[in-house]
Amino acid sequence: MENYLDINKNSWNAKVEPHLKSDFYFIDEFLKGRTSLNSIESQLLGDIQGKSILHLQCHFGQDSISLSRLGAKVTGIDLSDKAIETAKKLAEKCNTDTEFICTDVYNLPNVLDRKFDIVFTSYGTIGWLPDLNKWAKVINHFLNPDGEFIMAEFHPAVWMFDDDFTKVSYNYFNEKPIIETYEGTYADQSADIVQEYVMWNHSLAEVLQNLINNQLEVKIFQEFDWSPYPCFRHVEEFEKGKWRIPQFGNKLPLVYALAAQKKSSQ
Repeated sequence: MENYLDINKNSWNAKVEPHLKSDFYFIDEFLKGRTSLNSIESQLLGDIQGKSILHLQCHFGQDSISLSRLGAKVTGIDLSDKAIETAKKLAEKCNTDTEFICTDVYNLPNVLDRKFDIVFTSYGTIGWLPDLNKWAKVINHFLNPDGEFIMAEFHPAVWMFDDDFTKVSYNYFNEKPIIETYEGTYADQSADIVQEYVMWNHSLAEVLQNLINNQLEVKIFQEFDWSPYPCFRHVEEFEKGKWRIPQFGNKLPLVYALAAQKKSSQ
């Protein structure tokens, strides 16, 4: 898929406006100080005061700004120029010094020359990337010796199902690109946008092995039977801020999270 970057950039550019208006992203409350970080990633991140953080695929920067508010020095990157433009405006309104760069993940080493204490990515990011070996190489490249990679992501078991969770429609393994057209968006199903996109499913083994192959030692790995976001169809909130797909109850993992440390070169 030579042009997947163009297709997906257009898709994410189209999402910015409806996302800004959606309850999903609660922009008004966010500007007043509400964090966008969830308990899952917050616990893995711990105390980040004074740490440098590279946030991959940051959309319009809410998590990046939330990390800045906790005292970190944050650089967020994203493929969408509209998202990055919005992120810069949000950071200004929130009075944080969060830095934003418009680029795709694989190209980042060509435009940024710095190392970080933490590389962070979360929720709905790696599915837009075809090659996780290249991804893990980028993570390794940007980490200081003994630096940490922190990740929270939707579980690959979820992506096997059709949108209504009635049948298994997709391969668990990274068999080929998934090219589809979608009406609306996960943040607002009724949004008046139709977008083509290109995605890839990545098994847990593919994620973990590529990190291991690139000198990242997985220290913590967790799975969760709930999602902190109501971004799937037909979900129900069983506890405040925790959603499940009703017919599966707690039987299906919806999210996983991990912390990995860059091995010091001997």
